[in-house]
Amino acid sequence: MLLVLGLGVWSVLIEPNRLVVRHEAITIASWPKDLSGIRIGVLSDIHTGGPFIDEKKLRQIVQLTNEQHPDLIVLLGDYMSGDSWHGHRVAPEVTAAVLKDLRAPLGVYAVLGNHDWWYNGQKCRRAFEAQGIRILENEVAEIKWRDQPIWLAGLSDLWTQPQRIEETVAEIPDGSAIIALTHNPDIFPNLPQRVPLLLAGHTHGGQVNLPFIGTPIVPSRFGPKYTRGLIFENGHVLFVTSGIGISILPVRFRVPPEIVLLTINSDA
Repeated sequence: MLLVLGLGVWSVLIEPNRLVVRHEAITIASWPKDLSGIRIGVLSDIHTGGPFIDEKKLRQIVQLTNEQHPDLIVLLGDYMSGDSWHGHRVAPEVTAAVLKDLRAPLGVYAVLGNHDWWYNGQKCRRAFEAQGIRILENEVAEIKWRDQPIWLAGLSDLWTQPQRIEETVAEIPDGSAIIALTHNPDIFPNLPQRVPLLLAGHTHGGQVNLPFIGTPIVPSRFGPKYTRGLIFENGHVLFVTSGIGISILPVRFRVPPEIVLLTINSDA
């Protein structure tokens, strides 16, 4: 009984309030040698207004991310929470006003998630862009690192918006280094061949990872396949972060909230 009580306290009151920095490295065969070593800060599923996610926690997220000195920061959607018994809605202007202090030489870019669109996607976009955070919704952006171009392709949320994957990627010049950003990883099988890397969130890593069982609930039509971490498939790489906030049930067990520092290397 004490063990069960202890696990309950941990999963409801302790682990959801943690914040870890996770370091990951990807080696991509087609990644240009001159761009090897770029470091990306990856944040997703903040869900401001959910358990333990208030303005103080937002400032902590910003501070810890900046302390990693990423070259680029990407935000992968679901900044909003709905009104529920364990959380409340916070205006996107509040979240954006804190996240504006994120710092990276190549800038801060974002996509929107299903919760943002269920609230009001256009209002979320206006709030973030008013603070200098560019939103990419089926849009591309060129950045330069070491005087070499990298293209970001922001692909809209699968559950709530039209999918224009091919058309969006077609805006990028042939032979370019491309990083695709989206909220829901289930678009991964539809990624054009010329896009080597997709970054996503949405799954929360399943929130609960039971010994010998795994993650019983993952919001994906592919089950646990794209739950968390690095996935290599058909010549592409997918990285899914387990994010920071919670959804549906206010628990995390063996899936702590995370800020990710992702390093992309070339094997050339």
